[in-house]
Amino acid sequence: MRIAEVVGRVTLSRSVHSLRGGRLVVLRPMTLEALTEGSPGRGEELVAYDNLGAGPGALVGLSEGREAANPFGKTKTPVDAFCACLLDRLSF
Repeated sequence: MRIAEVVGRVTLSRSVHSLRGGRLVVLRPMTLEALTEGSPGRGEELVAYDNLGAGPGALVGLSEGREAANPFGKTKTPVDAFCACLLDRLSF
């Protein structure tokens, strides 16, 4: 799991039925330096499924790959990234 910042959302004209109830958000993964020192270095943006209601600027726990599809159970869902949790604060 990585920590990422929400930087936007994706608007769809149609979506897959199994993705209803959530939305797609644009995330920018954060490096350790960005988290501890506030440096501007960030990873490459990606799109993730969010059913928690994360807004712009929120920090989320990002689950990727096979683990991203686990919350959907046996329902086949085309998801490669999933917002697993909202983060209120970080301490090192």
